[in-house]
Amino acid sequence: MGSAAAPEEAAGTGDGTPTVPKPRRRVAAFRNNRRIQRVSNAWRRSLQLRAVAATVLLSALALAGTGAFLSNQIAAGLFEERFRQVEDESVRGLNRVKSNFESAATTDRSSTVAFVNDTLKLVQGDGATVQRDFVLTPLPSSENIYVTNTASGGLTTGVIPDALATTVRENSGVFWQSIEYPRNNIDVPGLAFGTQVSLPPGRAYALYLVYDLSSVQETLDLIHRVMGIGGIVLLVVTGGIAWYTTRLVVRPVSNAALVSEKLADGELQERMEVHGEDEIARLGTSFNRMAANLQDQITQLARLSRMQQRFVSDVSHELRTPLTTVRMAAEVLHDARADFDPVNRRSAELLYNQVERFQNLLNDLLEVSRFDAGVAVLDAEALDIVPIVRRVVDSAQMHAETAGTPLRIHAPSDGCVVEMDPRRIERVVRNLVMNAVEHGEGRPIDITVAGDDHSVAVVVRDHGIGMSPADAARVFDRFWRADPARARTTGGSGLGLSIATEDTRLHGGWLQAWGEQGHGASFRLTLPCRAGGTVEASPLPLVPKDNAFENGERDATGGQDA
Repeated sequence: MGSAAAPEEAAGTGDGTPTVPKPRRRVAAFRNNRRIQRVSNAWRRSLQLRAVAATVLLSALALAGTGAFLSNQIAAGLFEERFRQVEDESVRGLNRVKSNFESAATTDRSSTVAFVNDTLKLVQGDGATVQRDFVLTPLPSSENIYVTNTASGGLTTGVIPDALATTVRENSGVFWQSIEYPRNNIDVPGLAFGTQVSLPPGRAYALYLVYDLSSVQETLDLIHRVMGIGGIVLLVVTGGIAWYTTRLVVRPVSNAALVSEKLADGELQERMEVHGEDEIARLGTSFNRMAANLQDQITQLARLSRMQQRFVSDVSHELRTPLTTVRMAAEVLHDARADFDPVNRRSAELLYNQVERFQNLLNDLLEVSRFDAGVAVLDAEALDIVPIVRRVVDSAQMHAETAGTPLRIHAPSDGCVVEMDPRRIERVVRNLVMNAVEHGEGRPIDITVAGDDHSVAVVVRDHGIGMSPADAARVFDRFWRADPARARTTGGSGLGLSIATEDTRLHGGWLQAWGEQGHGASFRLTLPCRAGGTVEASPLPLVPKDNAFENGERDATGGQDA
């Protein structure tokens, strides 16, 4: 028993003609697409390929134009040369036959036919350079015709064009026309010369001499073949020269690109190979010198950065012990300030507050040093961010009441769950809220929370003095202040927003700022719902809806990704 054919193999058109199975067609189409893609990628990425292809294409166009011009000139020259030769022969032959016919003394059919055949043999094959045949046909006006249509070389009267036949019939003289007629089942080019002749008594005929120009055509075809082969060889040679020439230039450039990529990846010891003393060699030498200078500078900057990080870390750790002692003494004095006179009481309060501020600054410096050293880790867990925002608002309420600033929370009742490090996110929100209280000018502050399937956002919007777009672009820099002469009321260290930026980046989120002088400021924190995810869009707008420039009048310049 034979095995049954698979349905896809037995597919057909219904009339017995097999078709290619669809899976095979899909595979073939996929392979073709892959080939096209590979060719497209090679074309985009290879300067040498494009240069060689352009050179070969332009050379081919130039050769085609030159070849067409030369072919036309050669064909015209060969035709003119052959035409002058056969024109003299045909005129002499036709005039001789015409004279013989006019002097004929035949009176009956048989003698007339014999005389005509003998006379026409004189012109058959008498061409000095090309083969010649004749065609004799009576004109329609003739009567009592003794000689009917006569031709040599297997020709018929059909080879004579109607235009030439009409011209010969209506005019006296010798006329010619280029023709193409069959010979040995092949159409060959030729020339036909014709004139009127007459036999006594007044019987008119048209006599044509047909010249075979196939030898001229063969010569022209040979020239075309030689030119074609020469053109192909020239294109190959041109392509090879273009490939070699472009390789001399493209290869060092490609090597420079490869070395540049390695330098960008941190392999600062990579250098270009330099050979010779030409322009490419000077380029390679300059490139290597630039790479060496960059390596020295980057190494020096890295060493200085490590020294700076170590210095900050060491100083911060070393200051903790004496600061703890000073803080204990300040707390004792602060607790006993009721027994002091007014001057000493105020000094104890100032000492306590400044030591507290110094402690916060020291903690911030330690946190910054951990970020710089790359040892900060994320302790993420899935929590609702709304209670964290409310806790921050509760802790900031005293400062807000002192500044006369109402704090308003806008959050969904069902909360917004996000995988986060609660300590770090609470620190970020606290920095944003305290910054808004600092610059809110006693106006209300709105804290809005929203989320979707991919991200959660917290926007802190104040209506205070605002900031310019240039200030918004630098607001996350360390120790930066928009107005250095303006005193702080909450005792910030100047590192809060910078640390908030690092905390946000550790979560893979966005921290952005917008501001407009006289219209307040808006800070937006956007976090991915899943730890390790990325933020594609934020559920809340950065530019507030009450901004006068939101509808395309002005872009949210000052928005800064952190």
